[in-house]
Amino acid sequence: MNRRAVLILSSVLPLLPLAGLPAHAEPAALTLVMFEQPGCTYCAAWNANVGPEYPLTDEGRAAPLHRVQLRDGIPEGMQMTSVPVFTPTFVLMGDGQELGRIEGYPGEDFFWGMLGAMLRDAGADLRR
Repeated sequence: MNRRAVLILSSVLPLLPLAGLPAHAEPAALTLVMFEQPGCTYCAAWNANVGPEYPLTDEGRAAPLHRVQLRDGIPEGMQMTSVPVFTPTFVLMGDGQELGRIEGYPGEDFFWGMLGAMLRDAGADLRR
């Protein structure tokens, strides 16, 4: 190979991995999975205090809620770091991958603060 061909290839090869990629990456499709079970008093508290307003908030629009019974296990197509043990457990999913987790519900301030941090880390656009 002549020197000119080597120079051309050396300047083009580093750019090949970028070929065909969009100019900006779209954020992952987010979902908040709530693992719950009958008789869970903390689940009931979350349902009473947060549940009705959740879909109306920026957080709820950024990561719609998907409820799962704890005993049913991890839904097909979801990759999680571990099987949830406690209820409620909230798992933030992005394109089928676990991005963050909140175990338990000690109150609204804890929940909204932790969820907001996880969503911001995941690239969600929250107005707060």
